[in-house]
Amino acid sequence: MEQTRSIKPKEGDEETSHLHIVMFPWLAMGHLIPFFHFSNILALKGHHISFISTPRNLHRIPKIPSQLSHNIKLVSLPFPKVESLPDLAESSMDIPYQKAQSLKIAFDLLEPLLLTFFQTSTLKVDWVIFDYASHWLPSLASRFGVSTAYFSLFTAATQVFLGPPSLLVNGQGTRSTVEDFCRVPEWVPFESDIVYRLHEITKYAEVAVGNESGTSDPVRFLASIDGCDLVLFRTSYEFEPEWFDLVCELYQKPVIPIGVLPPSLENYEFDDYENWDYIKKWLDGHKANSVFFVALGSEAMLSQVELNELALGLERSGLPFFWVIRKSILESAQLPDGFLERVKGKGVVNIGWVPQVRILSHSSIGGFLTHCGWNSAIEGLTFGRVLIFFPVMNDQGLNVRLLNGKKLGVEIPRHEKDGSFTSESVAESIKFAMVSEEGEALRANAREMKGVFGDKSKNDHYIDACVNHLVKMRKN
Repeated sequence: MEQTRSIKPKEGDEETSHLHIVMFPWLAMGHLIPFFHFSNILALKGHHISFISTPRNLHRIPKIPSQLSHNIKLVSLPFPKVESLPDLAESSMDIPYQKAQSLKIAFDLLEPLLLTFFQTSTLKVDWVIFDYASHWLPSLASRFGVSTAYFSLFTAATQVFLGPPSLLVNGQGTRSTVEDFCRVPEWVPFESDIVYRLHEITKYAEVAVGNESGTSDPVRFLASIDGCDLVLFRTSYEFEPEWFDLVCELYQKPVIPIGVLPPSLENYEFDDYENWDYIKKWLDGHKANSVFFVALGSEAMLSQVELNELALGLERSGLPFFWVIRKSILESAQLPDGFLERVKGKGVVNIGWVPQVRILSHSSIGGFLTHCGWNSAIEGLTFGRVLIFFPVMNDQGLNVRLLNGKKLGVEIPRHEKDGSFTSESVAESIKFAMVSEEGEALRANAREMKGVFGDKSKNDHYIDACVNHLVKMRKN
């Protein structure tokens, strides 16, 4: 296993240790934002960043901090036209999840544009840090002598579940049935319950394993890992040591944890948010740890029945809540009749974006009802908030099994086959996590996670070790 340790550059070597790094994330906000956050950290250390994406996505990411503007350059590639995609749809948040493969068709068409970038860049590129979808990028970069690092925005446990790159050799990059996703893989040698529920994988299995784009998602993951020089993980060894050891064994190449990239209260995401004064006033009016925050990410969609049961469950809990709902959800479903009037004074329903990090950091927030995307889980645990799990898609079910096993929250019970749930189960789960005597152990465990997720010095150490590896491993 590749060992990570801090190696300081030699005296007088600082200029030569500065790198030109290309960032090329997948077209989803849950990928663009962490890549941009990582870019800022690297730029702060003097490295030059070319952050490449499409016009609308570059417009959506936060502004470059003024002190870093000389080190970060946004590079816009025109979005390719694909007939099956709606106009102006450049991100996964712009489309229903059933169109994910169409978005990957467009993404793959960026390859020749990226080739042109390499051919015309006036500053030599040392590294490309890329995402799972661009499985073709390592081969492209090698033509220019550029090192490649696959940046996993998934836990080590999730990546282990997907399997080793050696599966590609026998053409086994995809599982053949949905039931295969509900079993512990044969390459996991220890006891584990990190598997999908049948309803989780059935809902989007065709999208996840389909190859309408020419390459299925599992093959994209495995080929990206197989072709890269280095694998970076947004995780810490302390949090999932057995899974990290196993992923190193399966990959048989350098694997580096970079820490969780915890959010900061100095984050630029809320600087210009015009409604913050109202939100802060409402939160200030509640006791410490009394409010639970509800947010299901930028891609989740709910059916009318699911929206009804979730809303009625929040109401039945009797506890104060702050609920963020995407506009697109309310375009196809409606809140229960009279719901807003009944919860007035007890709960807030906010339609559209809010500064999630700042809300989670507020002392009145005690819990977080979340889809459990890895970004959101990190944000909640950075501030020690107990989690109420409601996975919707992608890797979220696997994250829930991992975090539930560490007793950091409670999962809302759902029917194994169809995923149905009741408002009673929502309310009971919330009350168990937030106020029950039995739930105090969960709350205490979540508070302890501040020492893993929110410790700046620990995370800085991971970043320093990562940078030293990038400097040492770059190709001449």
